[in-house]
Amino acid sequence: MRLVGAVLLLSVLLPAASQAQSYPNRTVTIVVTSAAGGLTDVLTRAVGQRLSQMWGQGVVIENKGGAGHTFAAAAVKSAPADGYTLLATETGMFTMQPFLHAKGKLNYDPVSDFLPVAGYASIPMALLVSPTVPVKSVGELIALGKEKPGTLSYGTAGLGTAPHMGALLYESMAGLKLTPIHYRGASPALNDVIAGHINMIIMGPSIALPTVRAGKLNMLGFGSLKRMPQFPEVPAIAETVPGYDASVSFGLFAPAGTPPDIVAKVNADVQKIIADPDFRARFLEPQVVQPLPGPRDAFSAYLQAEAAKWSKVIGEAKLQIE
Repeated sequence: MRLVGAVLLLSVLLPAASQAQSYPNRTVTIVVTSAAGGLTDVLTRAVGQRLSQMWGQGVVIENKGGAGHTFAAAAVKSAPADGYTLLATETGMFTMQPFLHAKGKLNYDPVSDFLPVAGYASIPMALLVSPTVPVKSVGELIALGKEKPGTLSYGTAGLGTAPHMGALLYESMAGLKLTPIHYRGASPALNDVIAGHINMIIMGPSIALPTVRAGKLNMLGFGSLKRMPQFPEVPAIAETVPGYDASVSFGLFAPAGTPPDIVAKVNADVQKIIADPDFRARFLEPQVVQPLPGPRDAFSAYLQAEAAKWSKVIGEAKLQIE
């Protein structure tokens, strides 16, 4: 875990600077690794709007989706390390992607190019099953999968994406053999689950909730260690598969070399936003989104634990993207 340890070390031990007193005195740009309208974008815009109000300065959201986060990574890592260009991304960019690619294949190094600044949200993945599958619980799905190995199919948003990783973890921990069907994004995969062309998907539930509420899609469980307050009737997958924990998380990162007092200021201000009851009620709770650990050391520890988990899953699956 040299990679993760170095991220933690860099995030805590950089030499002190004294630029935060005047920061920010001009517009801050946050580069988002997804297209407009995705959850990363929606949450970042909400946080950015509050930051702009707090700072009395503009916060511009710039979308650079595609190519496995590499467009956004290239833009931010080459920006001046002054706090005026930040990166907003799913944390899988740092806890999954480095283990999916051979060394040197990515156009960014998560250790030497970036610093973790603040985590702000996490959404547990949901196990979503087509109504055509004759099961009503996680336990029944596991039993069916063991009775007919390899016949149950699941959709992903592409090789190595969060839905793929969540399903691999589920397979491993439940002792199943499932068949992956890779799509170019979560939406087309979800549509095929709803239509009954494939059996299931494990993904962040936000875009699926209207279909679930309409009774056209079965949500068997959340990838959290306990039940979600918004859906107390839906069990945690961990109730049947002890220890199963799979979420999509979001955070801010800065170019390496950004002064630590600026990083600390951004972190503290993001924490204030996430702790605000009105913000939680408007932007987090309706999407089943949970706040991430706020302090920088807690965020770094979270990244460390996630990287350890997913590197093991990826290694056991012998998965590598060429």
